[in-house]
Amino acid sequence: MKRRNFLKNTTALVACSAIPNYKAFAQSKALNSIGIQLFSLPKLLENDFTAAIQMLAQMGYKEVELYGPFPYSATSAKEGWKMITPNLGFSGSGYFGHTPKEVKSILKENGIQATSIHTDLDTLQTRMEQLGEAGDEIGFNYIGLPAIPPEKRKTLDDYKMIAEAFNKIGEQAKEVGLKFAYHNHGYGLHEMDGHVPMNIILDQTDPDLVFFEMDIFWTTAGGADPVSYLEAYPDRYHLMHLKDMKEKVQFSGDGGDPGQWIQLFPYMTTAGDGVLDIPSIISAGKKMGVTHFYVEQDMVAQPEMALKRSIDYLKAI
Repeated sequence: MKRRNFLKNTTALVACSAIPNYKAFAQSKALNSIGIQLFSLPKLLENDFTAAIQMLAQMGYKEVELYGPFPYSATSAKEGWKMITPNLGFSGSGYFGHTPKEVKSILKENGIQATSIHTDLDTLQTRMEQLGEAGDEIGFNYIGLPAIPPEKRKTLDDYKMIAEAFNKIGEQAKEVGLKFAYHNHGYGLHEMDGHVPMNIILDQTDPDLVFFEMDIFWTTAGGADPVSYLEAYPDRYHLMHLKDMKEKVQFSGDGGDPGQWIQLFPYMTTAGDGVLDIPSIISAGKKMGVTHFYVEQDMVAQPEMALKRSIDYLKAI
C-alpha cells in the first residue's frame, strides 16, 4: 500500500491515539535524531555522495533534508539553478546524480532517513503529484519552501496572497500524504503598514495544513526572538535549522534581498561557537512542537570539521 493511502486510511486511528504521550516522547528524544540540511556540504556530496553520507553517519547524523532542483522540479527552478551554480562551484542536482531508489538505499545503509526536502514555489504549485511520488520513493514527510520569491512579497497584500497560496499548497500536500512547511528568512519580520508580515502568514494559514521551519540565525538577523515566536505559535513550527551567530547582528535593511543575506554570511558559525542561546531555543522548540532539528551551515568551508563540531555540541546539550 502506498504511504499516502496508508496515511489517509489511518487518520481516524491517529486522531484517537494518545497525543500527549507522543509529544512527551518527541520532547525527550528529539536531539537523539539530529539532522542536517545537505546544502551545508554540496561539493562533498557531488564529488562522492556515498562517501559524504558515510561521513555524516559516522558523525552521528540520523536525518537529512534534501534540496532541489529534482528531476520533477519545474523548469523555472532548473533554469534558475543553472544560472547560479557555476559561480558556486557545483551543479544543481537534488539527488547528486543518483536515482531516488539509489539515494534511499545509500541513506538506509548508513542509518540515515530523508525526512524533508526544500523545493521552490513553482514546483509546489504545479508538481504536487510528483512530489507525492518522490515522498513515497524516498520516505520524506515534509516539503519545504526555503524562500518566497521577491516579487511576491513587496506589499502587505502580497503576503496575504502568499498565505492563501500556502493554504492551497498545504491542502494539496495533505492529499498526497505530505506536510507543507515554510522556512523563514529574515524578511517579513519588520512592520509593514502597521503589521508584521510573518505574523500575517502565521495567522492567516490553516494550522492543520501549513507548518513552519524556523531558521534561528535568520530569525535573529531579522530582529525577532526565536523563543518568542515558538511560544506565540505552538504546534506551528515542526522543523528547525540550527546554526550559531558569532556576534549579535541584524540586517542593514529589511532583510529582503540576497545582498543583505551575503553580508551576514561571515557571522555564521558552528553551533555552540556563537552568542545564540541554542539550548533555550531547542528547549522551547521541543515544548512547542518541533520534532526535526537540522544543522545548517550554508556551503560551510571545511564541512568535515564544522559539521562534526556542531553535532558534538548538540549531543552534549
